[in-house]
Amino acid sequence: MQQIMLLIVSLITIYSYALIIYILMSWFPGARDSAFGMFLGRVCEPFLEPFRKIIPPIGGMIDISPIAAIIALQLARYGVFELMRMVG
Repeated sequence: MQQIMLLIVSLITIYSYALIIYILMSWFPGARDSAFGMFLGRVCEPFLEPFRKIIPPIGGMIDISPIAAIIALQLARYGVFELMRMVG
């Protein structure tokens, strides 16, 4: 059971890094139009979309919803760690 939880924690960590890379790609023109950028878009956008519906951009330009998404992932990661501690 603990190995499954460690796998889940690892996947959450990898996904968090993917989100950070995807967010940073927005700073470089054309980066999201690359094959890698499109792949990350297909992977990251479905997770980011609910946060974008709840948190509107500041001033219509600055999107802080990815910060909330990363915080949610980290809370999930800590939750899995806590489950691992309780299970044994």
